[in-house]
Parts: sequence; structure tokens; C-alpha cells
Amino acid sequence: MTAAILSIGTELTRGELVNGNARWLAEQLTELGFQVVEHATVADDAKHIASALLRLCQSGPQSGPQSGPQARVLVCTGGLGPTSDDLTTAAVAAALGVPLERDAASLAAIEARYRSGKIARAMPVLNAKQADFPRGAHVLPNAVGTAPGFAVTIGSGPGATRAFFMPGVPSEMQHLFATHVAPAIAGLVKRKSFQVHIRTVGLAESVLAERLRDIDLGGARHTPGITIGYRASFPEVEVKVLAERADLEQARALAQGVAGEVQQLLHDVAYGGKDSNYPAHVGELLRRAGLQVALAESCTGGLIGKLLTDVAGSSDYVLGGAVTYANTAKHRMLGVDKALLREHGAVSEEVARAMAEGVLQMLGAQIAVAVTGIAGPGGGSEHKPVGTVCFALALAGAPTRTRTELFPGDRERVRVRTAYTALRLLAQAAQETLDARESAHVQQEPAS
Repeated sequence: MTAAILSIGTELTRGELVNGNARWLAEQLTELGFQVVEHATVADDAKHIASALLRLCQSGPQSGPQSGPQARVLVCTGGLGPTSDDLTTAAVAAALGVPLERDAASLAAIEARYRSGKIARAMPVLNAKQADFPRGAHVLPNAVGTAPGFAVTIGSGPGATRAFFMPGVPSEMQHLFATHVAPAIAGLVKRKSFQVHIRTVGLAESVLAERLRDIDLGGARHTPGITIGYRASFPEVEVKVLAERADLEQARALAQGVAGEVQQLLHDVAYGGKDSNYPAHVGELLRRAGLQVALAESCTGGLIGKLLTDVAGSSDYVLGGAVTYANTAKHRMLGVDKALLREHGAVSEEVARAMAEGVLQMLGAQIAVAVTGIAGPGGGSEHKPVGTVCFALALAGAPTRTRTELFPGDRERVRVRTAYTALRLLAQAAQETLDARESAHVQQEPAS
């Protein structure tokens, strides 16, 4: 069954906001088994909103052979606020040829929300319009905001479209979709597909595709009914294994089977599923390995520490770190020898090594990572161009490892690539610790 998404808001058509709502809704609809045939975006203009509604539903004078596939379900966001540019509700009423009517229960709920807030006050007069709906609409109460949603039927008979209207605020939209919309439409379609998401870090999309060429579409080991897709979200790439079969269970089994092959081929860069988070994954490895980390950052300016400590519970494995941007800071805080800095320069494996070993000792950690580089746009040279970054990984009681990378891209991309490469070094070291522990355990087990 087909579905479409209509996003309403001048801030979207002007590019002032990124339309994350449409992406989220498309994923939800696809998971339910709908075929999403179109994403449309219109400004806060009553005529444009009404025209888009009728076109997507193929109802009215705008429909015809060129109007595209009909959406049997239409989900819309935006334009339900209290201000003069919030025109969605009035536009829907006009498209249906019905008047607006005030819903007493919705008005009472909005008034109560204002009275019970942290700063209790009377409801502003303008908010009363949020309780107005097209005659015959089904109201969708909003427990997390002041703007209720609503649902209407556009058209008649078997070809009618069920249309749902929700606020543009992401948290409110997601709440209304989960609470009201998904339960209302889940029974309209028999799900025959299943998708497995595999998140990866460390390889470009084209390199991943090359690794998977034998099992991708047209490959020697390709399985009918399977589609492999890729979604780059810098600095990660998500591999999607979609299976279509006669029913959901068959599709699930097929998708999971092929996904197992994909994970084997990408074992060194694959780390989780759809909702996984790489810093959290690294943190869990450190926790399991019993390693507490110290960080010495130069060109990243604290980004590695931010990524790790964005994860709740990261105090279990993050001791702290030093942002030593200037050479004087490297010397005074981490004990990097001035002669080393003069001889090799701040961007060198020798200095990265000294930074890692210095912060390891300073904080009494079991593992430390250090980065020093040239993020740009200036500061590069013939021998050390912009994008040159040196890394060091220090482990208590083991030799310190160093490496140098040359990253493409602007300043921000170089810094992000650097941070994620440092996280990968930590993840690899933690996994090696776990593997060594497991190997030692196996060797100690008595023979049966």
C-alpha cells in the first residue's frame, strides 16, 4: 500500500531548517510495510497546501494521468501552531469544503497545560485556534504539547485517502505518530518485507560495495528477493539488507541470513544495528575490557572526549584528558620535551607518542590515545599538508603504537575523521584485550 509525506513550513522551503521529520516518518512507514511514493514540501500558503493535499490524494481537479501514484495514507507535519503563519488546519478545511469547528475538549486540554506548567499562567488568546478542526475530523490529543493533531478522509469509496496532520516539532510529531497514527494504519497493510541495518565505521561507501559485490544485486552469490542498500552519514555508512517474501516471517529469516554474510565480510568495520552509536560501542568495549582511558587532544580540541562522554555512564571508563593545543601546553601539561617539539614539530608521531605516554602517566590510566595534526584551512606545508594527523595509542605495560593519516576534506571533516579514527584505535585495543583474555581462559580450561 502506498503512502506519502507532506511537510508544511516556509522555514523548510527556504532551507532554514533541515527536514528531519520526513526522514523519520519515511523510516517508520517503511517499517510498517508501506511503499512511500513521495515526499513533498510546501510553504505556509493555504492555496499551496490545499493543492498539494489534493494532488497527493488524486482528489479534485488537480488529479489526472500526470499526478503520480495515489497515496492511500498521507502523513503531514507542520502548520498547527497558534500564529498567523500556521495555516494547515484552515487549508485542509478549505480543500474538503467544510467549516472549522472548535473542539471543547481540546481547548480545555490546552488551557490545562498552561495552568499546570512550570510557570503557571493563563492560555494566550492565540492558542485557542489550535482547538479548531475541519468538521468531521478525528482529533489526535497531544500529551506532550499544545497542538493536537487530527485525521480526515480525503475522497470517497475504495480510493479514499486517510490523511493525518501532526505538529512540526519533532518530539510532538513522533509522539502523535506512535500513539495515534501507527496503530490506526498498521492493519491496512500486510507486511511482506524486513530490513536489517548494519552500521559501519572506517570504510567509504564504494569500498563497502566492492566488498559486497558477490552478494549484491547481480553478484555471483546474490539471493533473489534481497536488495542491499547504502546510506552514508558522515563519518559512518549504514548497509541495509532488505528482503521481500510472501510474509513477514519469511522475509525476516531471509534478511537475517544474508545480513549474517554481510557482517562476516565487514567484520572489521561493522559494529551494530540501526540504533547503535559508535562512541557507545567503543565505551562498552572499554568497560568490558576493564580499561580506563585518558585523552590527549590537539587538533580535535576536545572532540574525542565529547563523543565518549556524550554517552551516559561514560565515567566508568573515561578518566579525563588534556586539550593541549599550543606547544607550551604540550610541554607543561604532558611533559613533551621541548627538544622533541623543535626537532620533529608538533605534528609528528614522536610528539603524539610523548603526548599519549604523558597523559597515561598523568591520569594513571590503562590506555591513552593522543592526536596532533593540521586541520586547516591553513598551516600545511609540502611535507605536512593540511589533513595530516598523527596518532598514538599507549597501553600500560606495552609498546606505544603510532601512525599517520592524511585526511581529505575541510577543517570540520578532518577533525571528525580524526576523532573517529582515535575511537577505532581504542576499540581495536579493547577488543584485543578481550580476545587475549578469552584465549588465556580457553588454555587454562582442563581437558575433558
